[in-house]
Amino acid sequence: MTRAAAVRRPTLHALAAAVLLLGSSAGAGAASTPAIKINQLGFLPASQKLAVVPAGSAARFAVLDAGGNKVFEGDLGAPATWDASGENVRLADFSALRTPGTYRLQVAGLPESAPFPVGADAYRELDAGAIRAYTLNRAGIALTPAVAGAYARAAGHPDTRVEIHPSAASSKRPAGTIISSPKGWYDAGDYNKYIVNSGISTYTLLAAYEHFPGWFDKLAVRLPESGNGLPDLLNEALWNLEWMATMQDPEDGGVYHKLTNKAFDGMVMPDQATEPRYVVQKNTAATLDFAATMAAASRVLAPFDSQQPGRSARYLAAAEAAWAWAKAHPALLYKQPADVSTGDYGDKSVDDEFAWAAAELLATTGKDVYRAQALAGGGNAAQTEPGWADVRMLGWVTLARPHARVTASDAAAVRQPLLANADKLVARWQASPYRVSMVRKDFVWGSNAVVLNQAMMLVAAYRAEPRPAYLQAAQSALDYVLGRNGPGISFVTGFGTTSTMHPHHRPSVADGIAAPVPGWLAGGPNPGQQDKQGCQAPYPSSLPALSYLDDACSYASNEVAINWNAPLVYVAAALQSLVK
Repeated sequence: MTRAAAVRRPTLHALAAAVLLLGSSAGAGAASTPAIKINQLGFLPASQKLAVVPAGSAARFAVLDAGGNKVFEGDLGAPATWDASGENVRLADFSALRTPGTYRLQVAGLPESAPFPVGADAYRELDAGAIRAYTLNRAGIALTPAVAGAYARAAGHPDTRVEIHPSAASSKRPAGTIISSPKGWYDAGDYNKYIVNSGISTYTLLAAYEHFPGWFDKLAVRLPESGNGLPDLLNEALWNLEWMATMQDPEDGGVYHKLTNKAFDGMVMPDQATEPRYVVQKNTAATLDFAATMAAASRVLAPFDSQQPGRSARYLAAAEAAWAWAKAHPALLYKQPADVSTGDYGDKSVDDEFAWAAAELLATTGKDVYRAQALAGGGNAAQTEPGWADVRMLGWVTLARPHARVTASDAAAVRQPLLANADKLVARWQASPYRVSMVRKDFVWGSNAVVLNQAMMLVAAYRAEPRPAYLQAAQSALDYVLGRNGPGISFVTGFGTTSTMHPHHRPSVADGIAAPVPGWLAGGPNPGQQDKQGCQAPYPSSLPALSYLDDACSYASNEVAINWNAPLVYVAAALQSLVK
């Protein structure tokens, strides 16, 4: 079991509630696997365009337009077996097709593919939908029909009366003290809020804006705050940043790990979940994740200070106070209290958090005090992508290109490992029969986020040195989650011809609407199957790339999470901005 596999484990009463509400939904999400696996949302005209087909007697393929006319023909690639799925497959490459339109792929002896478009804004609606998923997962706000449509709901968890848990007690804030900690996003399928996971999620959204402002300045998302002079992506990020700011102890700068119930809620709507809420133990990892995120927020939001004067300075002061606390408490690790059973997000090493926080503070302030730790080498040599438990690479993303406060030599110091990592991913991508950068070990809890975070690193490398293979491999990651995968479905709710229908997500289960809340990336295939004892429906396969169960019971393969959606937002924006 990976560290990520221990993040969120629903209680038995939550699983029982899911079964009572849904029965066994195995049949509902078990559409037959298509023979031709393809990105169901389509392609940008200039992008690489690949499909996977089963190996057989056919050696060629054709692309048909909406009228059934052949507009492209080509040879299928050599057959090869993907060890992650056991499938013997061939690749169809129709990258030369650039004319906008709607098409199908045809291979003799197989059903035609699902229709797919080619167009200049292929991922606009996807990107807006992935951001809106955060809006629909906000705590402390009623979602009106004007904002949420059919998914309108009452406010849940105002979090204006939250207790200091004994693990978080201090002389100025003893156990039982009431504090106010409103706003924020529900973390995943549950209704709690966690600083460690909020850090990487919010940073990734901020980085998306920082790197591709032209795209997000024009991307309308329909938020409660839309039209206030701030781009919608930043409005959404602020909802969580403002909650994060309340999680810092004003007396010393340390940051609480999470705001949580003592146990997971059942499968109910947010306003029906009324258990007492607590903030739990300050610790080094949470405090450094907070410092990094607030430093990035200060930098990204500074041009918008006229909207709220002093905001960027306030966030930077909070970041530096958190850094000072972490330096004074360099190894205070999170330990789950005995009376709390919600998500752990524990971490046994904080070297990576120190490096990331230092990188963001260096990029924001230019102060030499942060330089050595920001540029510290090392890390997990086997790691090819960031995750909540290993955030060192996020600092590479920030520092790889010179900023006003980052020298060319600073950028060069992280450029080499960034490019070496991208080269490793490209080699995997080129060797893969499915043309993905994932290998068997990447099929873990949240495997879809693994491949998209790999794509984010490929984009970061491309921005440092624009090698076409980096962007092509990133395109393949998006293709993977949108249909060119073992199950042959789009893993994003509400997007694609056949998509995830039964995510482990309390509002999607409890709202009485057949279709799930849209815009959420499901966790994806996970051979660990940590939930199989609690699921009436069986997994269809134990093979890594096929071990996916579209059932609300399956928190190990079908939960949603804010840190999984964030790289989806980033990668869609990157491709829209960079593929020319």
